[in-house]
Amino acid sequence: MNRVFIIGGGASGMMAAVTAAGEGAEVTLIEHNDRVGKKILSTGNGRCNFTNLYQKPDCYQSDNPGFPWEIIQKFDVDKTVVFFKELGIYPKSRNGYLYPNSDQASAVLDVLRMEMDRLSVRVLTETKCLEILPKKREFRIKTSKGSFSADSVILAAGSKASQVSGADGSGYTIAKNLGHSILPVLPALVQLRCEESFYKSISGIRVQGRVELYSGEMFLGGDTGEIQLTAYGISGIPVFQVSASAVKVLYQGKPVKAVLNFMPDMNRTEMEELLKERILSRPEKTARDFLTGLFPGKLCDLWMRLSGISGKKTCSMLTSVEIKKLAGMICGFETNIRETNSFEQAQVCCGGIDTREVNPETMESLLIPGLYFAGEILDVNGLCGGYNLQWAWSSGRVAGKEAADASR
Repeated sequence: MNRVFIIGGGASGMMAAVTAAGEGAEVTLIEHNDRVGKKILSTGNGRCNFTNLYQKPDCYQSDNPGFPWEIIQKFDVDKTVVFFKELGIYPKSRNGYLYPNSDQASAVLDVLRMEMDRLSVRVLTETKCLEILPKKREFRIKTSKGSFSADSVILAAGSKASQVSGADGSGYTIAKNLGHSILPVLPALVQLRCEESFYKSISGIRVQGRVELYSGEMFLGGDTGEIQLTAYGISGIPVFQVSASAVKVLYQGKPVKAVLNFMPDMNRTEMEELLKERILSRPEKTARDFLTGLFPGKLCDLWMRLSGISGKKTCSMLTSVEIKKLAGMICGFETNIRETNSFEQAQVCCGGIDTREVNPETMESLLIPGLYFAGEILDVNGLCGGYNLQWAWSSGRVAGKEAADASR
């Protein structure tokens, strides 16, 4: 029977395993943790947002922009839903974000483990892959528990991102030793740390808003949603969505600025008019109090301080210049990005194996026949909202099928 070895027991590795085994291959999966799928358990705040009904090419990023979408189309969201339904996962949609009906990430992991058991996939945990050696007609795989022979190998060892123990990026070294190029690996879907010292005073505030990133005059990206203000800077899904753009520019040594609009349905002129209306309605209120009901008090205090306005000043005494300053603070709050949080806090990475060295039809290495890739180890990262798991399912499916067919 043909032998397929898979390095890495995460989402893409398990998908590759059940696919290859379903194609009739003898499959062995190697995982250096004590159990497979640890990272899946933390996705979607423990509920596992396993895909998203909204799918477009720009939901996936890579230095080779067309590559991810070619693979996604081969095993798209509809096929993914059917696959997991067959395994027992009944999907529940929250505005297109799909979760298991049980709201348990463990359910997604469990059905994949059950399927691997059903298909007789051999799983070797606490086994670290040390080296992959291509031979004339096979591969020799050196591990911490001995050496193995395989007809095809799928490298799905993940990235450096995640708090899960063992997410060390060791797969990059293996790929590099095999001659593959590794693009700079940086945290993505991650919080941004800011230069200003005032963040401790507004830490813990959550507010709907829009974040836009700029480097000089160049627009890097923007998104709208719940912004979280932390002791060190900014967080929340809209920040995660644009963080990869910031990371790459910061890595190049260029400045990055975030512009926050805490009233995203309004521009500065409209905000000025709203402030004037509120002043006319209750002119006796203090400058600080007339914003009550619009924004959290700590945020109002910060704006007053930065604008040089006494919060005790009667709002009817605010000048047009002061009103303009406040409107600017609310709709165009500027903050300088110093760096990102570490790999441990990042959900995924950008960078990795250069996809220009991978066949976009098969996920096979263009350098070494019989070697395939899947998942986060490649230079592909998706938006927050189930896209990185969809990439794992799609790339794992294609790699697993092709590796099994090749070994035949």
